[in-house]
Amino acid sequence: MIEFPNAKINLGLNIVERRDDGYHNLETVFYPIGLTDVLEIVPARGTGSTLTTYGNPVDCPVEKNLVMKALRLMQRHCDVPEVDIYLYKHIPDGAGLGGGSSDASSTMLMLNEMFKLGIKKEELARLAATLGADCPFFIYNRPMMATGIGDVLTPIDVSLSGLWLYLVKPPVSVPTGVAYSRVTPAPSTSDLRIDVARAVRQWSGVVKNDFEPSVFSSYPELATIKNSIKSGGAIYASMSGSGSSIFGIFSDAIMAEKMKGRFTGSSDYVIAL
Repeated sequence: MIEFPNAKINLGLNIVERRDDGYHNLETVFYPIGLTDVLEIVPARGTGSTLTTYGNPVDCPVEKNLVMKALRLMQRHCDVPEVDIYLYKHIPDGAGLGGGSSDASSTMLMLNEMFKLGIKKEELARLAATLGADCPFFIYNRPMMATGIGDVLTPIDVSLSGLWLYLVKPPVSVPTGVAYSRVTPAPSTSDLRIDVARAVRQWSGVVKNDFEPSVFSSYPELATIKNSIKSGGAIYASMSGSGSSIFGIFSDAIMAEKMKGRFTGSSDYVIAL
């Protein structure tokens, strides 16, 4: 079986409070985009499961890879035999795009289908939450309002259909723990559900990412990229998650394509929304 786990971007990200357990409560809208990895799962040829990766380098021991963690999680809860997994990494790591979480959730969905386990999505999402806060989103893979630590999901009716995304991943990564340690939580001053229901042209200054001030002060090149994307005609631009990817939403493909190749050493993509 072959599937194509997709990335996500964050439409707004409010860090509202620090929890007693050290995590942070947040508000954000997860939005799926058509930037994908490739994941194939087949019955194991040997006596144990294997994971083979291609594409972007994966600097992680096999058993600590989220895909293998997802397999072991399913094996602990269900009758799942050993399998061979082949993962082609295309979604950049350390970018705030959820690539690893998407791969893990796709693994769970594929195993559920391959071996006819009959597990409902709600239960898969509950299990996926033990792997990572944004893993449950990829079980549903539709626009979702996320609260709590990002694991409390509510469907939201927002569509960017007809628009185009320019996405750039510069050659820097922002450690998630560092990003959270430098942010100052504060209660939201507006309702993100209402804010993203506005026309995208009205988002600037309203739909914001609370990580940007502290991350941009440490990585000023990210602020430069965002400003360049806005100057290039984006109707909205933002950092995704805790970084380091920056995206711009454009009204047409031609303007988005004109951004390609502007940022030396970066990976960039133009994606239909």
